[in-house]
Formats: sequence, C-alpha cells, structure tokens
Amino acid sequence: MHIETPKKKIAKSDKEVFDFLTDIKNFETLMPDNIDKFEVLDEKTFKFALKGMPEIILRLKEHIPNEKVVLGAASDKLPFTLTGNIEALGDNESEVGLTFEGEFNAMMAMMIKSPITNFMETLSTNMDKIS
Repeated sequence: MHIETPKKKIAKSDKEVFDFLTDIKNFETLMPDNIDKFEVLDEKTFKFALKGMPEIILRLKEHIPNEKVVLGAASDKLPFTLTGNIEALGDNESEVGLTFEGEFNAMMAMMIKSPITNFMETLSTNMDKIS
C-alpha cells in the first residue's frame, strides 16, 4: 500500500527540518489532537497511540542529512515505513513530502487506508509547528 501527502512548504531550512525530524521526541509536536499516548523509548524509537487504535512503535531506520528521514515499524508483524523527503527551496524555506509504504493483505489495507491517510495529512499540516 502506498500513500503520499502533497508536498508542504515550510519556512525553515532543509537542515532545520532534518534536525527536527531526526530528534524523535519532536514527533509529539506533529501528532494529531486525538493522541492517547506518546512515549520516547530510546533516541531512535517512540511509541504512540491514537484514540481507538492500537499502539504503534516507530524506529528511525535511515536518514540522509537534510534530504530524507525514514521511520519504520519496530515490529515485523505489520511492516511499513514512513518517509519524509526534504527539499531545499532557499536558505529559509523547504518542502516536505510524506510517503507511507506498507505490505498488508487486502482486508487490512481497506481498514487502515483512511486512518493512515488522515494521520499523514495531520503530520504534514503540523509541519508548520517545526521550531
């Protein structure tokens, strides 16, 4: 399953966005209002839960300085990645596109497509909160 958000312009440099996204604790800032739990497990891993949804553990899997940040599921039961692609537009402006990739059966994909799409749109919208 592949889900992509429209690219979002942010009034921060590509380095500032990259530094923000590679500091795991900052993801709490980007989470939707209906977050039930957010817990940093270590410097590369956090756990979160949205109301009515199971807990998800995400781990920083890969990063290319100032260009890309890849988070992946810590569990192999539901393998997926969430990638932030960062593009510099100027000294104090960049663009971020989020991509979700996951391997799910048809029934699971049907159940989670809408909540994941909404979740990613919220993350994208909240990129304005990067400090």
